[in-house]
Amino acid sequence: MGRFIVRRLVSIIPTMFIIITLSFFMMRAAPGGPFSSEKEVPRGVMENLLKKYHMDEPLPRQYLRFLGDVVRGDLGPSFKNKDFTVNALIAQSLPHSVVLGLTSLTLALVLGVLVGVVSALRQNTAIDYTAMSLAVTGISIPLFVSGPVLMLVFAVWLKWLPTSGWITGRQGIRTLVLPAVTLSMPYFAYIARLSRASILEALRSDYVRTARAKGLSMPVIMVKHVLKGALLPVVSYLGPACAGIVTGSVVVESIFVVPGLGTFFVRSALNRDYTLIMGTVIVYSLILVVMNFFVDIIYGFLDPRISYK
Repeated sequence: MGRFIVRRLVSIIPTMFIIITLSFFMMRAAPGGPFSSEKEVPRGVMENLLKKYHMDEPLPRQYLRFLGDVVRGDLGPSFKNKDFTVNALIAQSLPHSVVLGLTSLTLALVLGVLVGVVSALRQNTAIDYTAMSLAVTGISIPLFVSGPVLMLVFAVWLKWLPTSGWITGRQGIRTLVLPAVTLSMPYFAYIARLSRASILEALRSDYVRTARAKGLSMPVIMVKHVLKGALLPVVSYLGPACAGIVTGSVVVESIFVVPGLGTFFVRSALNRDYTLIMGTVIVYSLILVVMNFFVDIIYGFLDPRISYK
């Protein structure tokens, strides 16, 4: 197990190297640039700007310079946000995105498993049909639709929750409810369906029938025999779920005006702020790679049959 963990940790390095390399050259291959605007910039000013940010150098040299800065932990200055470095902007916004993402993932995981267990134990009843209908609805409706609808109902009509803002503001924790629920909806739905299917399969297995024959109660059977094996597909899904929550947070943060990393990612893409785009891509990619690493480790602890060779 220890050797597997070390190998997975080491594999993060080439993965991040490939992501950084492809992102750098794909971004530079696109037309336009950070200093392009509707108003023509004088040639002398443009030359000074390119020289200041080393963009007058050959592209391979720019890449090596950027790669060296990344290794040292320096993501460079932002081209559009004057007097701010990319490190400072990410440090300012990333905690908000992490709070939103972890809250959404926790909400989706807890409620999804709970609904899956109840649906499996009450198979083919009104509770089961209602829960699975909600799951299908959550999967079918995209975030850019469910977000405004929830805002319209709970913020505009009922006036229970604020339409925008963040927990550091006057409204406090209430501002987290709508974006977290919106972001968790499709992942709650997938987890609920996976949990239900896995638990139903486990309940029909021989070892569960044997446990029932021995007189064990259903709560004991569920906790000691069913859930541990039935949660394996859910754990496998956590990797893609993290990826979806990271990318989905860009949409949700824009809808609810959350001052997170997704907001800076959208602005940097629109403004062609090369360094800020690369900084956000690196952070997002690192989060996904690390979360997939943890999923692999958790999977091994849940299923002792897995041998890491």
